[in-house]
Amino acid sequence: MSHAYDALEADRAGLGLRADCGACFGLCCVALPFTASADFAMDKEAGRPCPNLSADFRCGIHADLRQRGFSGCTVFDCFGAGQKVSQVTFHGRDWRREPESAGPMFAAFAVMRQLHEILWYLTEALALPAARPIHGDLRRRRDEIERLTESDAAVVAAADVAALRQEVGGLLQRASALARAGLRGRDRRGADLMGARLRGANLRGADLRGSYLIAADLRGADLRSADLLGADLRNADLRGADLTGCLFLTQAQVNAARGDAATVLPPGLARPGHW
Repeated sequence: MSHAYDALEADRAGLGLRADCGACFGLCCVALPFTASADFAMDKEAGRPCPNLSADFRCGIHADLRQRGFSGCTVFDCFGAGQKVSQVTFHGRDWRREPESAGPMFAAFAVMRQLHEILWYLTEALALPAARPIHGDLRRRRDEIERLTESDAAVVAAADVAALRQEVGGLLQRASALARAGLRGRDRRGADLMGARLRGANLRGADLRGSYLIAADLRGADLRSADLLGADLRNADLRGADLTGCLFLTQAQVNAARGDAATVLPPGLARPGHW
């Protein structure tokens, strides 16, 4: 398990899929909009810098985001798209010194973030031994999308992400089915499980991709090898839950949930400070 995880992390690092905020021009704090809500303390239009963004492109309240009403920022992950656009697509030219680059840069970032997320999932699928029968297809699609991310800003911004997601989604679903074969997990794809009482539930090997688990009670639930791709875990109670071997679970999803010291997380996912 350790060797497989190390290989997966090496692949992700090689593709630059881990966010490096120090190499980014604060793009998530400028390019994206947010609306005053439980997740954000204010409205902000796309393209307008957040007032908390400092001159060095770092967040001035990073250590206190949740306390200051910006919990939405703590669950965002650009999957390395920020530094890719900042340092590769625009070769280190920032939008403050070159205001004319702002529009194209922000448009490219919005798409690049989605492309990098797709690369993240494809890389994980390639690390699944059970998915070996489709590794060739997975690798071809990953290589094609990686080449797309190396293109200029206009080409990146024009990418048909919806079509890519649909095609890659089918491959990821096949990889998931191969990995969960024999577990007889329930199919709850896209299910509305908001606030559901699932304490101690046996969800091992379940297909929960795209399901709505907002504020669901999953205390002590068995989620081993469950497919959680795109599942909404905001405020889900994962205290004591076992998520060993979960498929396509991201740090952003974990950050959005509630848990404790007894929650078992897959390798590579950190226990959030607010737990």
